[in-house]
Amino acid sequence: MEPLTEHRGVSGPVVYGFLRLVRVSPARQAALRDALVEYCRLHELALHGVFAERTAEAERSAAFTGLLDVLEIPGIYGVVLPALSHLGPKVTAAPRQARITAAGARLLLVRSPCTPTSRLTTSIPEHAHLPRSSPVPNTDM
Repeated sequence: MEPLTEHRGVSGPVVYGFLRLVRVSPARQAALRDALVEYCRLHELALHGVFAERTAEAERSAAFTGLLDVLEIPGIYGVVLPALSHLGPKVTAAPRQARITAAGARLLLVRSPCTPTSRLTTSIPEHAHLPRSSPVPNTDM
């Protein structure tokens, strides 16, 4: 699936990423950054930067302070996170989430939190009811 604007450059909406990288391997850091980039590409968002928090002391995080500073710039659409856990421990995450939304920014999650009902309401593929011996029909025409 190609983006709707494949023939034109996209100038927005402008978003910033935030990663909490405490005791994370370089390979994992790269994978998380790539996940943000891919999410923004698929949703036609302009990722203007990624703030990385590398210390466990979330109370005085320069990265989060920097994120809040850029959210005050007019025209910023939101913040992209791989998961809500990147805002820190639950004690820290709730106030941070409130500060992001108070700044007028949207909080966009690459991986949304699982809820008990979301596991129960997943759709079953059409070919799931077919017996194993019959091949799945090819619909690529």
